[in-house]
Amino acid sequence: MSEIRFFALGGLGENGKNMYAVEVDRQLFILDAGIKYPSSEFYGVDEIIPDYKILIRAKDRIRGIFLTHAHEDHISALPHILKDLNVPVYATNFTMQVVSDMLKDEGYNLEELTLNRISQNSIIKFGNVRVTFFNTTHSIPESVGIAIHTIDGVVVYTSDFTFDQSGDLMYQTDFRKINELGEKHVLALITESLGSTLELNGGVNNTLMHKLNSVYANADGRIIVSLFSSDLRKIQRIIDISLAHHKRIAIIGRRAQRIVDIAIEDGYLNIPKESLINLRYIDEKNKNDDADIVALVTGNRHEPFFMLQRMCKKSDRLIHITEEDTVILMTPPVPGTEKMAARTLDVLYRSDAQVQMIDKRLLTSAHATADELKMMMNLLKPKYIIPVIGEYRHQYGVKRLAHEIGYIDDDVFLLDNGDVLTIKDQEAYVSKNDISVGEILIDGTAVGDVNDFVMKDRELLAEDGALLIVAHVNPKTKSILGDVQIVTKGFVYIQESEPLLDKVKEMFFEVSQKHLEGKYINWNEYKRDVRNEINRFIYQQTRRSPITIPVIISTEV
Repeated sequence: MSEIRFFALGGLGENGKNMYAVEVDRQLFILDAGIKYPSSEFYGVDEIIPDYKILIRAKDRIRGIFLTHAHEDHISALPHILKDLNVPVYATNFTMQVVSDMLKDEGYNLEELTLNRISQNSIIKFGNVRVTFFNTTHSIPESVGIAIHTIDGVVVYTSDFTFDQSGDLMYQTDFRKINELGEKHVLALITESLGSTLELNGGVNNTLMHKLNSVYANADGRIIVSLFSSDLRKIQRIIDISLAHHKRIAIIGRRAQRIVDIAIEDGYLNIPKESLINLRYIDEKNKNDDADIVALVTGNRHEPFFMLQRMCKKSDRLIHITEEDTVILMTPPVPGTEKMAARTLDVLYRSDAQVQMIDKRLLTSAHATADELKMMMNLLKPKYIIPVIGEYRHQYGVKRLAHEIGYIDDDVFLLDNGDVLTIKDQEAYVSKNDISVGEILIDGTAVGDVNDFVMKDRELLAEDGALLIVAHVNPKTKSILGDVQIVTKGFVYIQESEPLLDKVKEMFFEVSQKHLEGKYINWNEYKRDVRNEINRFIYQQTRRSPITIPVIISTEV
């Protein structure tokens, strides 16, 4: 009998940062390594990755990082993690192309890494454990689920999937493989849960195509479509409709361009060369406003909204939106971008363009809905179910669905990041908070230099601003030279607050007097006392606590 443990470093009780680990007799298999985007209270932070430091100690036991598909919330922590953990990475061809591009961008020499391309027919053996894969349908090509075969049964990780039927081989679910797994003993099903609260949307694709076709037929001028760059399936749909209506296509969005370029180059997006155009910068002669142009405004998260706002304000270099244009919004707001999306709609309606907002229900997210999740459970017939990829309410939704098809509470595990589920002798138990997990905030390129203290300071700066007191002190004569300067940022308007700031100067002189009377000046204590006294005074006067920074310069004349 083997001992199987499962834990998550990210991805439970949250949206993004997916990173899971399955341990079979001390061998570690890491499933995905993604980022999460910060919400507005994370001032200046670009992205958040799981705290993977705990894995460094177990580096020799890690057999590899297995990636399911090329979305950022599943792969983008890799450039940070591989710096400390140069372990093999396994992914399908398209996912690996995107990963390689990302790693090259971060300055990696790919020769020094072990990047293994797999297909759904690959079987990888690690002692008495085998890892196999099965194709799933998602909004990006070559998505796979992962099966870890142990002596005690199979642990299956679905990642993001839907059962949406597709004619395109790159997006087809392999039901035969899933059935074969179901005939073996599936010990645990690690299933996504983001769509667990959605009912099945029958025939939405046909309704969506019908809606888009009618918009195209009624458009007199250009058509501008906002899309998420990672949703290659929708990009392909828009390309197909545009070609059917004899339009030329321009793809806009710098970062999006990369994933789209890889997709076009390797045949994952079918678009005839002659139909793809590059727009030139707008000038007197060139307005890029031919009626047969369809511009795909693509990007991640808030980028499509940001670009549309720029186009409306006529500050974009490629497109200025006018009342002749038809704008189709196919980017429902993702968590953290709701305000930006609402503001963009406002700006768009002011531009007098024809705005077509596609109903969120027609843009079914590429996540399994309630019936699809039940279908996956019924096909695989697992002993235990572990909902992952989603907030707690989504995980709870999976538990409810499992109840509907006969599972009891003890069969479904709602875990938090850091909880460890152990399965031994076919019995399962949970150790709460067994592994210390956290988040690493990435600001720019540095990893780990932004911690809770830095975030607290940024919050204070955003709320109450900063106050600098600059003074020159002669340590020999124990006197203050010249004038004391006060600089405020985001605290008070200097010209209207002179009495307050004069009082701050007075307090500075009072505190200085105490410190300049002694034999030696203890600079650290001097600064600390200045900071404390002034903070106390300012809080009494204004009920605000700006960050106070005394800059006392030792100057000998």
